[in-house]
Amino acid sequence: MIALRELKIPEKNIFMDKQSGKDFNRPQYKRLVRKSKKDDLLYIKSIDRLGRNYEEILEQWRIITKEKAAAIVVLDMLLLDTRKNRDLTGTLIADIVLQLLSYVAQTEREFIRQRQAEGIAAAKLRGVQFGRKPKEKPPEYPTVLEAWRRKELSARAAAVRLGVTHKTFQKWAE
Repeated sequence: MIALRELKIPEKNIFMDKQSGKDFNRPQYKRLVRKSKKDDLLYIKSIDRLGRNYEEILEQWRIITKEKAAAIVVLDMLLLDTRKNRDLTGTLIADIVLQLLSYVAQTEREFIRQRQAEGIAAAKLRGVQFGRKPKEKPPEYPTVLEAWRRKELSARAAAVRLGVTHKTFQKWAE
C-alpha cells in the first residue's frame, strides 16, 4: 500500500486481497481483471504479490497483457515493465525474468508449507496442543443428557438449558 500511495494511485484504483496468493480465486483480483481494459496500467509491488503458482502467474500475465491489452509494471523488478521494450528482445527478456520469478514464488510457497508442516510436527512431538481447549461440560450436563435420551428434551432445548450451541450439545452427546 505504501508503494502504491507513493505513486499517487487513488485508493479507488487499488485492489487488495487479504488472503494467500496460492491461487487467483480472490475477490479483489477477479474484480481487477474484470475492470481492466486496453491501455490500463497495473502496478504490482512484486511478482509474488500477484500469485504463488508458476503456471497461473504466467496465465494471468497473459490474460492481462494480451487479452485485456493492459500494461503491467512490477515495482521491484523493473525488467518486468510491459510499457517498455515491446520489441522482440525486450519481450524475450521480460518473459524469461517472469518465468524465473514465477518459479521462485511457487518454490518459496512450497518451502513455507514444508517448514510449517515440520514445525507443527515438531510441536506435536513436544506435546503442544493446537486449537482452543474443549469447552467444559457444566455440572448439570449428566442430568440434561439423561432427559434428552429419554426424549423429555429436544437437543435444542438441552443446549439452551446448558448454555451452549445446539452443535456443541450434539458433539458432547455423541
